[in-house]
Amino acid sequence: MQITHEQISDGLKRALYVTNERVETAIFLALALEKPLLIEGPAGAGKTEVAKVLAEILHTELIRLQCYEGLDEARAL
Repeated sequence: MQITHEQISDGLKRALYVTNERVETAIFLALALEKPLLIEGPAGAGKTEVAKVLAEILHTELIRLQCYEGLDEARAL
């Protein structure tokens, strides 16, 4: 599925997610290049919310993994 930068921007705005051009471009490039996108920041910064909105835009399921120190691959899977 090819998605445009405008579709990303419009989808975020429709979901009332406050963003900026840099965030929209990072999301667009990750999708266009089919690469993962690491979003980091303090608690409450909106990391999970942007993932929820992106899953909605892409009409896909969001699988959320709560990370913590000591989490290894075996436990995550």
